[in-house]
Amino acid sequence: MKTNFDLSNEKREEMTNIIQDYVQREHSEHFGNLEAMLLLDFFIKKLAPSFYNMGVEDSHTYMTDKLDDIFEIEKSIPE
Repeated sequence: MKTNFDLSNEKREEMTNIIQDYVQREHSEHFGNLEAMLLLDFFIKKLAPSFYNMGVEDSHTYMTDKLDDIFEIEKSIPE
C-alpha cells in the first residue's frame, strides 16, 4: 500500500498558488512560495491521509451497497 501522496509538479504548483491566493485574500498577507509549499507539505503529511481514508470508507460503503443489489436479481426457485 502506498503511504505517501505523489503530486506532479504542475499539481503541486497549482495547489501552492491556491494557498497563496487564499492567504492573500482572507488575511491580506503576502505568503511566499516557500511558505506555501511547506504548508502544502504539512497538509499532505498530516491531513490528506484522513481525507483519503474517508474516501476509502465511502467507496467501501458504495461497493457494499452495489454488491447487496446483486441479490435482488436472484431467481426464485419454483416450488
